[in-house]
Amino acid sequence: MWVARRLLSSAAQRSQHAGQPGLFRRPRHGCLPELELRYLQCTCCWRSRVPVAGLETLNATLSSTSEPCEEDDRSLDACYTSEQRVAILQLLNNGSQSELADVKLLRGRKSLNLVEYRTKHGPFRTLESVVNVPLLKHKSAVTVFNSILNPVKKERKVRIQLAKFIRPEVDRSWLEEASNVVSLVCGTNKIAWAQVDRGMTVLDWQTMGCPNFLKGTYVASAYLNDVSAAVALLPSADFYIIEKSSISIQNTALFPIMAHMRTVEAMLFALLEPRNLPESNIPPRVLNMMRTAVGRHFGLMVGESRTSGAQTVRQLMTESVTQKIPRINFPPELLVRHRNSFQMGSRRGGEELCDALLQAVAFYELLSESSS
Repeated sequence: MWVARRLLSSAAQRSQHAGQPGLFRRPRHGCLPELELRYLQCTCCWRSRVPVAGLETLNATLSSTSEPCEEDDRSLDACYTSEQRVAILQLLNNGSQSELADVKLLRGRKSLNLVEYRTKHGPFRTLESVVNVPLLKHKSAVTVFNSILNPVKKERKVRIQLAKFIRPEVDRSWLEEASNVVSLVCGTNKIAWAQVDRGMTVLDWQTMGCPNFLKGTYVASAYLNDVSAAVALLPSADFYIIEKSSISIQNTALFPIMAHMRTVEAMLFALLEPRNLPESNIPPRVLNMMRTAVGRHFGLMVGESRTSGAQTVRQLMTESVTQKIPRINFPPELLVRHRNSFQMGSRRGGEELCDALLQAVAFYELLSESSS
């Protein structure tokens, strides 16, 4: 709604308090000066101002300027051309949750609601049907549609340096030519690994218990037996990526855990790395990947602490079945084997499995980002 702002003389103000005519009625006895209209101002935002030459232009100005602030009674489909409707429905029906989350207003729960709704009810056939999705009403739907048609170009982030998440440093060309990698994560009583190829397909994904971990005084021979048994089960790969924990050496309360992690890590490096001659040009086959780098890539960091990745892995498994082009592909047998491993309150202890898979996915995605 637009209202007229005016400048009144002190006499005019006193006359108004005395019950004299208002803005749009002429004075009876000519004692009230003509009220001079200065501008029209939108009451929705109180920022938009439209200059007015005189009272005779009031109706024309109101009719031409009030449209953006009024609620449109037309259906959502009538507001867009057929080409625009096709473009909007194409993304809403085929976009993954991560792609939908890039659209304005769809970050978080709304993108998940869209995916769940179309999975249950089928693809959206009209724009009007989108308002049936929880948390998406007429006004927010219009914002979403306009954002799809006119996406905001985000500035590309500074190129990621491999040295920030991979140690020791390896020439990029070797990593890009790798056909598959095995990601390893050590827990307090188990070792988990995930083998993923360059096409983002999971080839192997399992965990093995290590009963001698953190027992007694870290007996080296007992540790070696457990680590060697796990290495014997590992599939062959171009690179082995071992998680580098983020436990600070200043945290004395966790020093036993840090000593345990470093012991297992050193044994894995020794058993997996081929004994090349010092002058050999073959790159190291065993690499460290920073745990915090993986956490930041998937948005799992809270301050300096990393939260569970179970929900992220469940989402990846769901998308593998429901999406035409999922972020990562799981063979049916692995989906069946691990479908209940990451449920809330599960005693299967799937955190190491989660971390091993997320580390492999982050390796390929961060490598791609750093080269783009």
